[in-house]
Amino acid sequence: MAARAVLCLAGAALSLYALHVERARARDPGYRAACDLGPAVSCTRVFASRWGRGLGLVEPLLGADSAANAPNGAIGGLFYLLQGLLGAVPGRGAAAVLLGTSVASVVASLWLAGVLAFGLRDFCLVCITTYLLNGGLLALNWRRWRRLRRLKTA
Repeated sequence: MAARAVLCLAGAALSLYALHVERARARDPGYRAACDLGPAVSCTRVFASRWGRGLGLVEPLLGADSAANAPNGAIGGLFYLLQGLLGAVPGRGAAAVLLGTSVASVVASLWLAGVLAFGLRDFCLVCITTYLLNGGLLALNWRRWRRLRRLKTA
């Protein structure tokens, strides 16, 4: 339980920071975040790109002004909130939702890591850290799922 709390709190904090950076950059195009260490290590550039909203997939389909084209930081914040709250709920139903949303977050992380490396050619410290947090939550949720399956068959 403590590991989940640490992962979710860290993820929520990074998601809020990503939202802050995106909004600060929108207000001031010259804004430079603390995570901007150089031209190829810039979270500001990543968050301000089209890939920083709706995983870069919503805008081409529904338009930039679509409500579904939410900042990735907002999506992440909701994900970490769900993981934190639902992690305290016992039972297979909660475990299934936790595992399913964790798998989705890791798939999204792999997609965004590919965009980061091959599309934007950037190294975003905040992004990479959230990808690792998502992997950690997947491991926790997989272990919980397996434990509950073993109890059912025992």
